[in-house]
Amino acid sequence: MVLTTWDELTAGLRDDDLERLTVLREFCTGLPDVAEEVHRTELRYRVRRTFTVGFLLAHRLELAVDLTEEVAHPRLLTAFPTTRRVVTHRLSLPSLADFDDSVRDLVRRAHDEVGPGFR
Repeated sequence: MVLTTWDELTAGLRDDDLERLTVLREFCTGLPDVAEEVHRTELRYRVRRTFTVGFLLAHRLELAVDLTEEVAHPRLLTAFPTTRRVVTHRLSLPSLADFDDSVRDLVRRAHDEVGPGFR
């Protein structure tokens, strides 16, 4: 993936799509020690290891959230193991209201459990 800038990623977006990405960005960068990577089509957040990826698909905010175990969530599309220790959870959030406390809790948990990496 090629790194780009926030302005290039968001150029030409509808206001509601920009708001979706902005809410994700502000939440993730508000967590301790987070680095942001802006790519042409997505945002990645990591501490030492990427713990959450966000992108837009048909005006929905899509998230890939890495956790150490599979969890249930009403917005969950699929969950699959990506390593022996990490399960990626794919969530689809059609409205901004769907980025609620339950989603924030998953992202915060991913930051705490997976973000620091494993030894």
